Amino acid sequence: MSTSTELTGKVAIVTGAGRNIGRAIARQLAQAGASVVVNARSNKAEADAVAREIKAAGGKALAVLGDVGDPKAVAALAEATLKKFGRIDILVNNAALRAEKPFDKMTYEDWRAVMNGTLDSAFHCVKACLPALKKAGGGTIINIGGMSAHIGSKNRAHVLTAKAGLVGFTRALAHDLASAHITANCVVPGAVETSRSGDSKPAHHLTHGTITGMRGKPDDVAAMVRFLSGSGGRYITGQTIHVSGGAYLGS
Repeated sequence: MSTSTELTGKVAIVTGAGRNIGRAIARQLAQAGASVVVNARSNKAEADAVAREIKAAGGKALAVLGDVGDPKAVAALAEATLKKFGRIDILVNNAALRAEKPFDKMTYEDWRAVMNGTLDSAFHCVKACLPALKKAGGGTIINIGGMSAHIGSKNRAHVLTAKAGLVGFTRALAHDLASAHITANCVVPGAVETSRSGDSKPAHHLTHGTITGMRGKPDDVAAMVRFLSGSGGRYITGQTIHVSGGAYLGS
């Protein structure tokens, strides 16, 4: 476990934390001293594995299954966190659905599934955790966006719309929650190597290369989340921060 303890005494919930970027975020927050609740929708083995990794390194973790698109499951997630650790300081809305389908073949059910899993889920999680975040006296909300929402991509109208919605949601939260000393930011990964179902890469990975000459790692994104969660990030709120190796250079 890292000797850095900037988050000691804090409690974090990371949704979609069973693998890839969510797993890296959970591990890095734990390395910084936070107790971490590892959420996954249905894969108990993955969530338990991440929790075990954290505990083996000397940290504190709890694995909680639940579909964050379901407000009842989210309420249970917040309740389990408070029962185990007594507080909530950091909420990372990482869970998302990244389906691909041409728009002319997309059904409303396809559209709603992605909206629910990505955008509605963030709403549910903030609503459920907000009383505890306010009580903590300086909470942190971090929404994990998507580069394709800023540059466009084929076959992802639902995904792009949901991820773009997170940007607006983040800005609204920053305004609404500033008086409660809660920060809200959107961290946008781009060109990050992750394991995906199937062999194909998203279209924007093929059309937008990095200027660093290399793809990012989940830990690169997690490092930004860790920073924003600590004391150094308290004056940063309402921002959309790209972690993409220069693949996206827009304003």
